[in-house]
Amino acid sequence: MHASRTFDSVTVGDELQPIAIPITLQRLVMEAGANRDFSLIHHDRDVAKATGAPDAYMNTFFIAGMFERLLREWMGQDGRLNKITGLRMNVFNAIGDTVTFCGKVARAENESRQVEVELWSESEKGKTVTATATVTLP
Repeated sequence: MHASRTFDSVTVGDELQPIAIPITLQRLVMEAGANRDFSLIHHDRDVAKATGAPDAYMNTFFIAGMFERLLREWMGQDGRLNKITGLRMNVFNAIGDTVTFCGKVARAENESRQVEVELWSESEKGKTVTATATVTLP
């Protein structure tokens, strides 16, 4: 975990250090087992393709978890993640993709010390997921 980030060190427009992760069948199977999401579309290639997806793909828990990791690495131990909202999946994050999770400070509220962060993931397919997070910094 990185040193805690303070509210006074944040500027609107700051970008978070991106995290890239290759999507493999093994990673999807492990993630499905960890969060008990046994929907076959997330770890059975044939079932996913039969539904029109290009391959087995990341589920919501995986995506939200990666956004949380991005935020926690950026804000450090003393920051508080209040919420992640507006999660919108635009394109499948499927086996064979390398997905990069990114963020940028959109707003900083002095009185409450809350920071709004725009979140997105991207791959060779473009921007795949968008969301917004609110955190409180010391």
